[in-house]
Amino acid sequence: MTENSATVVPSRQPLSPTQKIGLELVSYFSGRDVVLAIDLTESVGLNDEGRIRLRQIVEDTLKPGDSVYIVPFARDVILTNVTSATNPLGRPIKFNSQNKNNVDKILATIPLNSDLTLYNTDIQRAELIIYQGIAQLNQNRLQRNQAIKPQSIVWVTDAPLLTQPGITSDVWVETPASSPFRRADSPESNRRQAWIKALPIQERSLSIITKDNQEYKLTVVDIAPMVQEFCTPAPGGEETCLVNPYLIKQLWLPGLILFLILVSAIYGVIKLWRSQQKWELIVDFEVTVNPEDQKCRLPNNKRIAIGEYDPSCIDSIDCPGEEVRAYLVRKGEKLYLEPTNLAPIYLNGRKIESRIVISSHRFRINCPDIYNREYEIVIKIKK
Repeated sequence: MTENSATVVPSRQPLSPTQKIGLELVSYFSGRDVVLAIDLTESVGLNDEGRIRLRQIVEDTLKPGDSVYIVPFARDVILTNVTSATNPLGRPIKFNSQNKNNVDKILATIPLNSDLTLYNTDIQRAELIIYQGIAQLNQNRLQRNQAIKPQSIVWVTDAPLLTQPGITSDVWVETPASSPFRRADSPESNRRQAWIKALPIQERSLSIITKDNQEYKLTVVDIAPMVQEFCTPAPGGEETCLVNPYLIKQLWLPGLILFLILVSAIYGVIKLWRSQQKWELIVDFEVTVNPEDQKCRLPNNKRIAIGEYDPSCIDSIDCPGEEVRAYLVRKGEKLYLEPTNLAPIYLNGRKIESRIVISSHRFRINCPDIYNREYEIVIKIKK
């Protein structure tokens, strides 16, 4: 995005629940924007407790992938390295890993002492610039088709936050007399109020008492992954929007991977379940008048002997001779005939001399006796 990028404005079109879920998914592995907004006026003057708590935030809560913005403010927001809409809050410090060097690098940039030349905190001006700035960051990512981020602002100030527009001296005495935010209907007040309504703000505060028995607050404002949706009528009775095409581009590949993983998992569960089911083998000895002479149960990784009884098998199917001619072996969803070659055996008319897969649910085995008289067995498999 260039310096001529359009400045983001609050949208009057709310995101749908599906779009919000989509944005949460897009932002899941993208890190966060963390803004440390520090009031530099003398009335705050960070004491030891404030410094400890800021160090706690940096050491314990920042994660690899976070972008940290240090934003001091008083009558105005004091920003450096700003390039139009590209870096509305200055250049971030990339938190790449949770080691001492990274932590110290961020702590070194935090102004931990007040500036005696600064006074009259214009808190509503700071709110407008910071809230619009973080919205601009995610809108830039939307335009570039990059993953958006959840965002947090850590306010360290004794000024009241999220007050109604038109801040009076009764609410906050330090607001400069010339500030447009003293008027509820000024364009600046309207923009600030619009951003407070447009962003999903969640606020948590902690009071800190200074050595002079003064109070200021450390307030964390969390903002869920958010962009501004604009849908515009287009020629031909169509409509063009920002968010849905963005979500499709961001999520189609992860969605496809997730779908394949889900299908594979379902297939694996079904395969595992099927492998745990016992097969029923219905044995019909053709030499008898009974249509069904024996039933065998065959679990996975077990075998049935054809011929004499074998203690290593769960069952046996009788045939002429005093030896085991073959084994019916189950491996998962496959059934094998393994001949012992101690006596001839035929499968569907073919003499079997090595292990073979039985592919049908009904097959015929022939175990001729020593006089070469046929002894046929028909076996049906019920899975």
